[in-house]
Amino acid sequence: MLFLRKGFLSQMGRFAAVNANASTRFCSLRFAHKPSFTADSYPFLKRDPRYATLNETDIDFFKNVVKSEGGSIVNGLDKSTDPSDLDAFNIDWTNKYRGKTELVIKPKTTQQVSQILKYCNSRKLAVVPQGGNTGLVGGSIPVFDEVVLNLGLMNKIHSFDELSGVLSLDAGVILENADTFLAEKDHMFPLDLGAKGSCQVGGCAATAAGGLRLLRYGSLRGTILGIEAVLPDGTVLDNMVTLRKDNTGLDLKQLFIGSEGYLGIITRLTIICPRRPRSTNVAFFGVPSYENVLKAFSESKSHLTEILSAFELMDNTSQRLVDAHSSTQRPVEDEHPFYVLLETQGSNKDHDEQKLNALIENLIENEIITDGVIAQDESQLRVLWERREGITECLAKAGSGVYKYDVSLPLGVLYDLVNDTKQRLIDLDLLGESSDHPVIDVVGFGHMGDGNLHLNIAVRNYDKRVENALQPWVFEWVASQRGSISAEHGLGLLKKPYVGYSKTPEMIALMKNLKNVFDPNGIMLPYKYV
Repeated sequence: MLFLRKGFLSQMGRFAAVNANASTRFCSLRFAHKPSFTADSYPFLKRDPRYATLNETDIDFFKNVVKSEGGSIVNGLDKSTDPSDLDAFNIDWTNKYRGKTELVIKPKTTQQVSQILKYCNSRKLAVVPQGGNTGLVGGSIPVFDEVVLNLGLMNKIHSFDELSGVLSLDAGVILENADTFLAEKDHMFPLDLGAKGSCQVGGCAATAAGGLRLLRYGSLRGTILGIEAVLPDGTVLDNMVTLRKDNTGLDLKQLFIGSEGYLGIITRLTIICPRRPRSTNVAFFGVPSYENVLKAFSESKSHLTEILSAFELMDNTSQRLVDAHSSTQRPVEDEHPFYVLLETQGSNKDHDEQKLNALIENLIENEIITDGVIAQDESQLRVLWERREGITECLAKAGSGVYKYDVSLPLGVLYDLVNDTKQRLIDLDLLGESSDHPVIDVVGFGHMGDGNLHLNIAVRNYDKRVENALQPWVFEWVASQRGSISAEHGLGLLKKPYVGYSKTPEMIALMKNLKNVFDPNGIMLPYKYV
C-alpha cells in the first residue's frame, strides 16, 4: 500500500501477514448458548388471542401446497423433527431474540405464497416473513408461535436487459449472487452491504436498506422500478414495472419498500442497475478529531464530486476490536481517534486518480488527516474494506451480545451520541474492565456520507440494567436533534414502542389505517413495526 504522509516508506512487507482474501461476507455467528425466549425477556408481550393455533390439518394443507413445485416445510409438530432444525428460523444472529415457531414454510413460487397467505388469513394464523435473517431489530423472528414464511427457495434471476440495465429477480436471491451475476454483464447491484453473502434482495427492499454506497448510487426507493407482492388475503399485486418513468396514479410499491412485511410480502422485483465502474480507488485515513472528519468529508465532496462512492467513519474503539478479533493488520501505524475509509468509483482511471491525489494533497497540507494509505491493487482494496466491514463480526466476538442502534443524525452532532452514551454508562457504573460491569465498550461507526451512525454497545451479557439505561434514552437523544431512530435497519420488535420519537401521532394513525385496509385480520408481522 502507498503511504500518504511525507517521509513514510511504501512498506509492502508489513502487510504480508494480512489475509488479502479477507472475506467481506456476513458471518452468521452462533453463540454457545441460546437466548431466552423473547416472550420471557419482554413479559409485557402477550400472545394475541385472536390468532389460531397451528394443527395437523393446517400442516397437511401447507404440505400439499409446496410439494408440487419443490418447496419445503420444517414441521416442529412432527416428533421426528430435531428441535434444533428450527433454531435458524427462531433465533436471530445477534442471539438476542428467540421465537417459538413450530412451522417454517419455504415456498418456491409466488402462487404458493398466495395460497399460503390466503389460507392463513382465513384461519387467522399469524405470519412472519423471513429472508436471510440478517436483521438487527428482531423483525424477522417470531415472538410466539407465528408461522415463518421463509423466501430462501425463491431465488431465481428471471431476466436482465443490458441496454436499460433492468434486472428482474425473485425476492429470495442472495444479494452477493445478484451482484456476481451482474458482474458477468459488466453491471453491478446498486446496493452493497457487509451482510451481502447472506441477506436477500427482498429483505433489503422490505427494510429499505441503505448500505455502503448510497452516497453514489442512491437508495433502493429510487432504484427499485417495480415489485410483485402478495397481500395478506392472497391477492397478488403485479407491479413489475421496467420503466424509469410511470406517473400513473399512486406509486404503490413505495408502501412495501421499508414496510418489513407489515402490509404484505414482496416476492419479485425489478431494479435499475448501473454499469460496473472501470476505476475504483480506496484510501484509509487516520484523523485527529471528529471536527477534522467533518472537514475531510466536506473537502472530499468538493474535490471528488461525482466519483465519491463511499465515506465511512470508524472510531478507534472499533479498530481496536478489529485488531483483537480478526487477522487483518491495522493499515496505518500508531492509533488515531478516528478513521475514514474513502472510496471513488468512476470510468477513467487517470481522471479519478488525479482528483484523489489533489484531495489528499489538500488534506495533508491543511493537516486535516495525520496518516493514511491508498490501496494499490484489488487485494489491498479488500483488506481496507475488511477493516470497516469486519467491525460487526468482531463486535459479536468481543462478548456475549451487542446492543445495536442504527440512527440518522445531523453530521455536526453525529458522534456526540457515542460520547454521551459512553459517559452515561460510566456514570451508571455499567461500563468497566471487570466482569462486574456488563458493558465492555461503546463503539461508533457508520455511513458518514448519509448521516447514518451505527451505535454499538458490546456487553459481556445481555442485561436489563443496560437496556433500561439505553432505552428510551438513546431515542430521546436522537429526537432532541431531530434525527431518525431508524436509518436503515427498520423498526421490527425493538423500535415499535418508540416510533413516536420520529413520527407524529397523525403519521402513526395513518399507517395503522393503511394496515387495516391491507390486513384487517392483522396476521402479518404481529407485535412489531407500528
